[in-house]
Amino acid sequence: MTQNIVKEDQHLNKIAAEQAISIKQVKSVISLTNEGNTVPFIARYRKEMTGALDEVQIRNILERWQYIQNLEQRKEEVLRIVGEQGKLTEELQQSIVKAEKLQEVEDLYRPYKQKRRTKATVAKEKGLEPLAEWLLTFSTGNPDDKAKEFLSEEKGILTIHDAIAGAKDIIAEMVSDDAEGRKWIRRETFKSGAVVSVVKEAEKDEKNVYEMYYEYEEPVNKIVPHRILALNRGEKEDILRVSIKVNVDIILSYLQRKWVKNEHVPAAAMVVEAIEDSYKRLIQPSIEREIRNELTEKAEEQAIHIFSENLRNLLLQPPLKGKMVLGVDPAYRTGCKLAVVDETGKVLKIDVIYPHPPVSKTTEAREKFIKILRDYKVEMCAIGNGTASRETEQFVADILKEMDEEIYYLIVNEAGASVYSASDLAREEFPNLHVEERSAVSIARRLQDPLAELVKIDPKSVGVGQYQHDVSQKRLSESLHFVVETAVNQVGVNVNTASASLLQYVAGLTKTAANNIVKLREEEGKFTSRTQLKKVPRLGAKTYEQAIGFLRVLDGKQPLDRTGIHPENYDEVKKLLANLGFTTADLGTEELKNALSGLDLKAASEELSIGELTLKDIVDALVRPERDPRDDLPRPLLKKDVLKLEDLKSGMELQGTVRNVVDFGAFVDVGVKQDGLVHISKLSNRFVKHPLDIVSVGDVVTVWVDSVDMKKGRVALTMLKPS
Repeated sequence: MTQNIVKEDQHLNKIAAEQAISIKQVKSVISLTNEGNTVPFIARYRKEMTGALDEVQIRNILERWQYIQNLEQRKEEVLRIVGEQGKLTEELQQSIVKAEKLQEVEDLYRPYKQKRRTKATVAKEKGLEPLAEWLLTFSTGNPDDKAKEFLSEEKGILTIHDAIAGAKDIIAEMVSDDAEGRKWIRRETFKSGAVVSVVKEAEKDEKNVYEMYYEYEEPVNKIVPHRILALNRGEKEDILRVSIKVNVDIILSYLQRKWVKNEHVPAAAMVVEAIEDSYKRLIQPSIEREIRNELTEKAEEQAIHIFSENLRNLLLQPPLKGKMVLGVDPAYRTGCKLAVVDETGKVLKIDVIYPHPPVSKTTEAREKFIKILRDYKVEMCAIGNGTASRETEQFVADILKEMDEEIYYLIVNEAGASVYSASDLAREEFPNLHVEERSAVSIARRLQDPLAELVKIDPKSVGVGQYQHDVSQKRLSESLHFVVETAVNQVGVNVNTASASLLQYVAGLTKTAANNIVKLREEEGKFTSRTQLKKVPRLGAKTYEQAIGFLRVLDGKQPLDRTGIHPENYDEVKKLLANLGFTTADLGTEELKNALSGLDLKAASEELSIGELTLKDIVDALVRPERDPRDDLPRPLLKKDVLKLEDLKSGMELQGTVRNVVDFGAFVDVGVKQDGLVHISKLSNRFVKHPLDIVSVGDVVTVWVDSVDMKKGRVALTMLKPS
């Protein structure tokens, strides 16, 4: 028992050192999680216990802890299996116990693993193991003479060559199973190997996507993640042949030094042949597979990280609150679908116009569009960026120029809108609308509240990834779910307007509980207090504790219900307000704000028996009760006029919105048909390790046109001001 506690402390210390935090923080996170607390709840309401760790830090601790648990479990399993075989030596036991990676444990277990029938197992069955062992003694005797002792018609060993070949197969497997040797070869391959690709079937590469990889070579230790994924995809599509090239002579000479104890005896040449066979037939393909898997894993982690960061920034784009919005889903033949949505997201009008060929009812379309703008006092037009987007943008911009009213438009990234529009969820929400009409509603609502609308779509469909189809879909889904959950809980949710899709991301709430909240709201009307949520079926005490701080009741009986303050602290908050001469009715007033600005947090925290970090959050909530973290971010770029590719000239200064960030740069929407690329080298005057260090999805940036390729419709941009 004591040994287990010591081991556990070692693991906790290791995590603390890796994450550069205290062991107390690590212990707190693990014990809070074991008690059934969620990551958002721990991050927001248990800051004293964790030292204010954020969601990402908490998740990193939990993932690392899980890896260590799995590693320990595997060690125990391997020790048991090898022990049952009666082959567990003191030395082997120590090596397994000290191993810090699963790969090391598997290498040590390799010789004792139940193997499928190999050349070596067949040779062992024929009784040739003693001959292999004799060769490895490097005796001065003649191997042919020794081999004669093993000839047997019954066992199928008819010649000296058969016997020696079998013994060499056994030696080859022994060399291959040696953990120390594999470790050295793996390290050497990483250090000096190169990833090589050659074209296999060029005719399958119709668009020459993989042309740069037809004859390509890059060091294993320098190859960047997105190239790994590109090579993998080219190989999968049968266009490329990919391998790892290494200096075989260096590796063979290492193995010979390790295994050949006396090169001057006749047996030495046979052992050398066995070593060469071992490397080429067994070790090299296996190590290559392991290294490529490791490179792929790292590349996937990077791609998932980029996708997650882009998604987080997309979800947290500032909402355009309180605006009457006209959503436009552009199209040619089937017409542009229109949806007017009021300040709360309620659909007021659905229509269709045909301003483009082949129908070209332009005059009628203009009249109808202007009438809708005026009838509904529209303040913003949201245009989807799909087919016919730029033509529709020109049509809208021309109309807005003529209007006396101040109306702007914005191009909305409609990625995933069609996925949502055709989903069961959309059919349930708008049973009487066509798919394209639902899409127009979704485009309008994305402008009003990107988070509330985007949670209805599978995160993989929102159009901000890089190679997202080439990575582990399970890992990607887990990571994206975490990002959405974190974003939703950081913003908080209005329990009286939120959809079930949004509610299910609230800490602790299941899909069933989310649906039950909506059902109860529909049956009994708006919630007027947080405590009413205790009546929701399948929402027990623990779930209530986890979720309630993130659920807001904006115009209820209890003013504190509209803040991010947890009900567990209401008594202390009322006491704090009373001490200052205020009540909960004074939330957000200038008087209360002034009184709180002079508060001695340390003294108040001791008097109220409440943590200083928690008290600081409470004070922030009392000053800005309905604070939305998204309000602090730069507003989206509103437009009144349109640009064409032909209008762009080298050196022209433009404002644009970052639409996607990838390993090699950022794609920026400057208002022409194609997003322009700012290459990583053009993002800053200083060295840029990764574009995410400089820009994020949704950022409004100043760029200059570097070059325009009219033929390919490509725009190269720079963020470096021309001299």
